[in-house]
Amino acid sequence: MKIATNRTSTSEQNRVHYKHATLNGLDIFYREAGPADAPVILLLHGFPTSSNMFRNLIPRLAGSFHLIAPDYPGFGQSSMPDHNAFAYTFENLTNVIEQLVEKLGLTKYSLYLMDYGAPIGYRLALRHPDRVQALIIQNGNAYDEGLLQFWDPIKKYWANPTPENRKALHVLVDPKSTRWQYENGVADLTLLDPTTWTLDQLGLDRPGNRDIQMDLFYDYRTNVPLYPEFQAFFRDQQPPTLITWGKNDFIFPPEGAAPYARDLKNVETHLLDTGHFALETHGDEIANLIETFLHEQHFAVPTNRLVI
Repeated sequence: MKIATNRTSTSEQNRVHYKHATLNGLDIFYREAGPADAPVILLLHGFPTSSNMFRNLIPRLAGSFHLIAPDYPGFGQSSMPDHNAFAYTFENLTNVIEQLVEKLGLTKYSLYLMDYGAPIGYRLALRHPDRVQALIIQNGNAYDEGLLQFWDPIKKYWANPTPENRKALHVLVDPKSTRWQYENGVADLTLLDPTTWTLDQLGLDRPGNRDIQMDLFYDYRTNVPLYPEFQAFFRDQQPPTLITWGKNDFIFPPEGAAPYARDLKNVETHLLDTGHFALETHGDEIANLIETFLHEQHFAVPTNRLVI
């Protein structure tokens, strides 16, 4: 006996599609899955990775959500114009994501924000506050308290952008540092897939990419003066917020997670016993938390199954 549903089978819903959009001459890659009429989650990745960081999460959530995960210019499978031809700033990366959102016709969405994805997502939220239904924050900073020891050499470069201070940051894109980002703070290293940092490093090692990353390290300084505006957005709009934070992260330590509760009334915080890339070790737990939280906020649909 076949039970009819108004959706395709679960396996079809969960299938990930790998797509490209042309935006002002840039080829922007993105992953997409889930029913077209389901609530949208826009997933914004961090450094030095790409939408690949969501490769396991997307099919896990695709039965209940419509998921979009782009690669920024200079990352993953998207275009990588020379840094002299394209300004690698957080404002420009936000422009690209905004253009993609417009092209895809996304008028309401929850934001999954990690690392670089946080200032990009918050800049987008300032432009379109009415579109944001909820926030899912994984080691994404919006408070001065979250910029601790790791950021000292970067702050030195902000204060004095000499060639010497720029060169001192080159270590942050070498293979040992990339692997360290995944391993630091993780108790069981056998849970980590080594293809993650291998793929990231291939991107970093492309000719010209190091200068792109140095430009972004320098431009990150422009996010800090916007923190009060991000916080005002939290207070004024009060988006329901789920925080799933790797508490052993040295880059964005848990001191950056706590202040969100000052400005948000509906915030649920989970400090997970892992490091920077929490999805690599706690992916199932994070997926369960997202499903439960967004269902409670009525920003999800039940998973429909085709029973035969």
